[in-house]
Amino acid sequence: MSNKPFPYQYIAIEGNIGAGKTTLCKMLKQDYNCQLILEQFADNPFLPFFYEQPERYAFPVELFFMTERHKQLQENLSQQSLFEDFTVADYFFLKTLLFAKNNLNEEEHRLFQRLFHILNTTFPKPELLVYIHRSVDNLLKNIKHRGRSYEQDIKADYLLEIQTTYFEYFRTEQNLPILIIDVDEINFMESKEHYKMIVDALGNTYAPGVHHLSFVR
Repeated sequence: MSNKPFPYQYIAIEGNIGAGKTTLCKMLKQDYNCQLILEQFADNPFLPFFYEQPERYAFPVELFFMTERHKQLQENLSQQSLFEDFTVADYFFLKTLLFAKNNLNEEEHRLFQRLFHILNTTFPKPELLVYIHRSVDNLLKNIKHRGRSYEQDIKADYLLEIQTTYFEYFRTEQNLPILIIDVDEINFMESKEHYKMIVDALGNTYAPGVHHLSFVR
């Protein structure tokens, strides 16, 4: 793989549950000299209970995610690494607010927003936000395949709500380059050619706003 540096110091890779964002980040780390930030979602003690009783556990699960993400990003982004060329993360801090919008009631969400906006001012924003897009059917297949017990009851409607929330945010974001990559027709996890197509796309510069990219087999 080419060692040509990407034109960004900080790239966030986003996507729905089961999209493959973490896998892509790990592949980039393997091939490039980058700092890797991976969300520690499995450490959230409320997550299994949330999938069983979402109304009861939504606020603690989201609060835990927000504080842990903030702590991790604060530690990793407070100063540029002297030994790595750029940073890639498998989440964007704003994800915290997007998921909370879906999962919390109105009163909880109002309080959550206040806390989020205080924390969101304390570290750099990504220079490129990449959204790995898959259809809900393919997300469900990936979720089933990776076999996390607490994810097996996730419904298509919930994934569709998350996708809609992301896309609504993308339509309002004017200051950040957002690259939506549709990967339904490719398999970057197993095909070096498909992976290289994504890497090449990350090597381009994008103006603020939404950019769409889809591949055909």
